[in-house]
Amino acid sequence: MKQFCIIILCSLLGSCNDGPIEKLNGVSFVASRNAVTQKDVDAVHDIYAKCAAVMPFGFIRDKDSPEIIFDTSRQWFGETRTGTRQYVDILHDNGLKVMLKPQIWISRGEFTGSMKMDSEEKWKALEISYEKFIMAYASLAQETQVDAFCVGTELEQFVNHRPAYWKSLILKIRGIYSGKLTYAANWDEYGRVPFWDQLDFIGIDAYFPLSDQKTPTVAQLRQGWQKHKDKIRTLSMAVDKPVLFTEYGYRSNNYTAKRPWLVDHSEDDINLDAQVNATQAIFEEFWNEEWFAGGFVWKWFIDHEKAGGPMDNRFTPQNKPAQEVIKNFYKRT
Repeated sequence: MKQFCIIILCSLLGSCNDGPIEKLNGVSFVASRNAVTQKDVDAVHDIYAKCAAVMPFGFIRDKDSPEIIFDTSRQWFGETRTGTRQYVDILHDNGLKVMLKPQIWISRGEFTGSMKMDSEEKWKALEISYEKFIMAYASLAQETQVDAFCVGTELEQFVNHRPAYWKSLILKIRGIYSGKLTYAANWDEYGRVPFWDQLDFIGIDAYFPLSDQKTPTVAQLRQGWQKHKDKIRTLSMAVDKPVLFTEYGYRSNNYTAKRPWLVDHSEDDINLDAQVNATQAIFEEFWNEEWFAGGFVWKWFIDHEKAGGPMDNRFTPQNKPAQEVIKNFYKRT
């Protein structure tokens, strides 16, 4: 089974020779109002990242609505098809691999995983709308020859209630896109996704709860990973697919590993050490595993000089001590 995972990784990343597997050491490249410049890409190179996730967006007015609005003049440049192409092209020109990862944003930031229709008519309307959205970007993925394509992100109720639709949709995507496929399952969803056998990677947005401590040590965090890691490894072996952390990262605040998925202001204190320790722990636990394919840190903004910084308690590691942790691990893996 380990050999199978190695074969898949080699096919995506090139010849493995006799050395260690090259990981997909990536950043989640946040869509912006503006085009990406060479200076923006240089900042990605500076941390030895080898790839980036480019994330165009579709919008839904509320979680009960089946209509996905996308590629409009009202969206930011990086959220549109034109902007996505520009991002992909400049990243490829710089030798970086790209995962195209179209995502949905529900008004007021409601969780996409809880999106559920209340009638068969609405479910069918959502299926039609989502297919238009995802196929528009699957065709762009083929046109731009991106290295991987993510068919969806954190859509648990949609997947759970319409599994046949998703299996059919993946076949349609395969019909127009020749690269590798994944799905970005939420950390508490990945074990129930019914179509891993149709994809190339088990994709997980890795916001697992690890510790209740304000500033957990690396050792405490690694211990907190064990029960989750065993389950992840077991699934990887069971379906013969390598695991890709389609998103991973931690806020630079107190209790960052208690509920890492939170994006609210429940803990506004800045804690750079907690972010450093959590980042180091995830690298130490996963990056040497043969069944693990790497991941995309959440999140990375263009205009690097203005992003993050020591007074920022958000997810980005930019211009914080955690950036050096990422740089050091990416440099040697």
